[in-house]
Amino acid sequence: MLTLGCARNEVDSEELAGRLVGSGWELAEADAAEVIVVNTCGFVEQAKKDSVDTLLAAADTGAKVVAVGCMAERYGKELADSMPEAAAVLGFDEYPELAQRLDEVLHGKSVESHVPVDRRTLLPISPVQRQDNDVVVPGHGWGPRVLRTRLDDSPVAALKIASGCDRRCTFCAIPSFRGAFVSRTPEDIVAEAQWLAENGVKELFLVSENSTSYGKDLRNVSLEGVLKQLGTVVPRVRVSYLQPAETRPSLVKAIATTPGVADYFDLSFQHGSARVLRRMRRFGGCDDFLQLIDQIREYAPNAGIRTNVIVGFPGETEEDLRELERFLTGARMDAVGVFGYSDEEGTEAAGFDEKHDEVTVAARVSRISALVEELAAQRAEDRVGDEVVVMVEQIDDEYVGRAAHQAPEVDGECVITSDLDLVRGDFVRCVVEGAEGVDLVVRALEVLP
Repeated sequence: MLTLGCARNEVDSEELAGRLVGSGWELAEADAAEVIVVNTCGFVEQAKKDSVDTLLAAADTGAKVVAVGCMAERYGKELADSMPEAAAVLGFDEYPELAQRLDEVLHGKSVESHVPVDRRTLLPISPVQRQDNDVVVPGHGWGPRVLRTRLDDSPVAALKIASGCDRRCTFCAIPSFRGAFVSRTPEDIVAEAQWLAENGVKELFLVSENSTSYGKDLRNVSLEGVLKQLGTVVPRVRVSYLQPAETRPSLVKAIATTPGVADYFDLSFQHGSARVLRRMRRFGGCDDFLQLIDQIREYAPNAGIRTNVIVGFPGETEEDLRELERFLTGARMDAVGVFGYSDEEGTEAAGFDEKHDEVTVAARVSRISALVEELAAQRAEDRVGDEVVVMVEQIDDEYVGRAAHQAPEVDGECVITSDLDLVRGDFVRCVVEGAEGVDLVVRALEVLP
């Protein structure tokens, strides 16, 4: 199994691995495999290129290659026609029967390529009518039995709480191939969390396309309630993919104060200018967003806050850019991902006028990235002298881990100096002694029970 893209894809790969192992297949390293399953990403152009490169490299091993995942779902037969190296290109609907499809591939049988549809059309418009459908949604519908095989021994694991999105952001194509929003039931989420805990997981990273919508298609269910349950299963639970316009006060309070839940806010602001946000078909603006951040810090002054922003969006003016700078400066977030706008096939924004050339977009990315780097470094410096609880993830050449305000891979890490004998998965109370960019240098005080 080779996985590209986001944490949601990592969960899907472990589901597919679970289905295959349960059907008699054995996981192997790529150079020893008879079949290589590539879970592709189809989000942006670079991700698609990486997926194609991985498929080609997999084919060079001599194994049969099967493409699944977002790029396969999005392009299907078009991808198959352009890439004869792939023995099969399968969409989400084939996931329950993947073992059978691989048997066919291994024995040289022809497997029909996936024909894409807009997956938003497969479920009812009304969210409350979506639960009782037989549409295949990766990571859903397992019931009490967990169909998942861990692909690593990390003490942190992603846990999918929902799939799909009902928003219509003009720059994003994800809902067309991931489908309409569907929540998983609390029972399934908690059962999988318990299984992960039994398999050595100490931190759960809750993922979806839009976590703030969780529960809208279920009766008397909320993310706040699920967090309270999960906080008793593992030492740390982290929520990701929050939409600012849907982040209600009760959810802010739950994330900031619920025992076992990291006071960490991954908020998808995308810009600071209200005018640009309207063109993106999003809501809010600089002052609204700063007010939300103030609400968070009233509950948890040291809460971790991160976001992504898009610069160079069609019609973005110098005034809009200055408004974004005003927002970023006032927000003092721990981490900000800066992305330059580029047309994405099938999106409304691809047809917009007032587009900027690549040179202008690149210059704006550099300008905002420089500001973000300075601000994030200042925020890290502000933490010097604070106490943080760090989960140990690496113990090889040095002890390395993450504090509550640091999500896996994207928000920096803590380098731990310690006279204690630490092991992976330990939670350690530390004092921050220095900062290097967004990374912290911390000294261990005690291992927490």
